[in-house]
Amino acid sequence: MPVPPGVGKEENFFSLDDILLSQERLPCRTDTTFPRLGFLEKSNDSRDIPEATKMEMPLWLAKGLYERKRRVLSVELPKVYREGWRTVFNADPTVVDLHKMGPYYYGLGSQLLHFQHPENPEIAQAVLQTFIGRFRRTMDASQNAYNKDTSALVEPLDSLERALFKVGQSGLNAFQRWEMGQASHLSASSLVLNYRKRKITDLHD
Repeated sequence: MPVPPGVGKEENFFSLDDILLSQERLPCRTDTTFPRLGFLEKSNDSRDIPEATKMEMPLWLAKGLYERKRRVLSVELPKVYREGWRTVFNADPTVVDLHKMGPYYYGLGSQLLHFQHPENPEIAQAVLQTFIGRFRRTMDASQNAYNKDTSALVEPLDSLERALFKVGQSGLNAFQRWEMGQASHLSASSLVLNYRKRKITDLHD
């Protein structure tokens, strides 16, 4: 069984989705000199990476280096989370091709909250409202595409939305088989079962 991604700011390191998410690159600026690491920056011929150098880092490295008290680097917002794009999402989130903008829009948006930024409340609100605004359309599409080619419907979806679409399709197919007498009973979705296990674990903790 595939391991589902973590929810919120914490990853699940047994999840392939979270491993791929951790490779997403973020625009950063160094707030101190990185000695003897100049070879990592192709546009830099010096031995060190000097202060105020702009570069891209994978999410896992940026999180490892970032400290709020001791300024090592600053993480800038990817363009899809900046005010201009947030305005587009607020107007109509369903028209945006989230997969093209970044296949982990929701996951990366949640991870950005690790970094201290004045726009964090607006980012969190935009990510939440985008999910709410697109959720019904995603699930409606999954329920109205029985035995059809769904590639065009899935193409603009973020990885989380694709997982939800797949769950919706599985539920629809199971219901159709049951309705035609091809299945003896309906079973609970794996998402529901995982949620129940998580709640039981929380109660024991």
